[in-house]
Amino acid sequence: MIKVNKAETIVKNRHEELGLSDQDVLDMYTFMLKARRVDERLWLLNRAGKIPFVVSCQGQEAAQVGAALALNRDKDYVAPYYRDYGFVFAWGMTIKEMMLNNFAKAEDPNSGGRQMPGHFGYKKLRMLSHSSPVTTQNPHAVGIALAAKLKGDDIVSFVTFGEGSSNQGDFHEAANFAAVHKLPVIFLCENNHYAISVSLSHQLACEHVSDRATGYGMYGKSFDGNDPLAAYAAVKEAADRAHRGEGPTLLEANCYRIMPHTSDDNDMTYRTKEEVNEAKKHDGVLTFASYLRSVDVLSEEIEKDLEERIRKEIDEATDYAEKAPFADPDSVLRYVYEEKN
Repeated sequence: MIKVNKAETIVKNRHEELGLSDQDVLDMYTFMLKARRVDERLWLLNRAGKIPFVVSCQGQEAAQVGAALALNRDKDYVAPYYRDYGFVFAWGMTIKEMMLNNFAKAEDPNSGGRQMPGHFGYKKLRMLSHSSPVTTQNPHAVGIALAAKLKGDDIVSFVTFGEGSSNQGDFHEAANFAAVHKLPVIFLCENNHYAISVSLSHQLACEHVSDRATGYGMYGKSFDGNDPLAAYAAVKEAADRAHRGEGPTLLEANCYRIMPHTSDDNDMTYRTKEEVNEAKKHDGVLTFASYLRSVDVLSEEIEKDLEERIRKEIDEATDYAEKAPFADPDSVLRYVYEEKN
């Protein structure tokens, strides 16, 4: 559809070309905004001494949400990594559950308060448990895909990781095994240009992480990680390939980590404010909002209502999680050793 906006410039309605309705893309933006506002609140809570640690998602929400909405949220299995706030919200996690996770409370559905913040694992949502050693989720996702193929289940296994993780042995073994056995798994590298303090130029000799797909004998593709529609299209294509029995796909979302690596990191020791400010001009939350305004999906009234509803939900979730009980000390060995009745 071609539409003329108020400035009389031609705007192409890209989401309709992908089969997405106005409501679909408004939902997409809502999840992105929710992830951003929760992330901002977590930094405030950390600086106030109320939560111990923050691993930020800012700058990567577009790729995460676009990817989640391209999958089957009723059937597929996912292994998100620690920055995937946008993904887990789009996948079904609530802000209340996210806050319980960050406050390490007993009601946290991910680990009962036993894991670090952002270490997701939610059985009800078919979300594999995450581990602090990076890249271990890749072989786990491949194992799910192998089981599905052996059982004849028509599902997709989806896993995310950073570009630093793509240099680990777990990634190589997972990708090689998935390609050899033509498993229905999608590898999505969220390339945010920094493996903690190591810049991309010191991590890869090839131009793109997705270039490595050729060596494994699988399909590979890079896309703009600031564009949720590009993410949706790429993951949808990969999922369709998997359902047709065409094997795994290695995708790369070209993003930029706006915040420090974690709340314990000083990113100004390895990059400049000028570099970060330049990247912020391409922030997916801002550019997608601009797109939605240009096609008359997002109005000032709708935007104000979204902000108010999200802020209220965050306030209520924060209050609840802060007051919620910690796990009983007597349960410290639960899930570590077998319990006999």
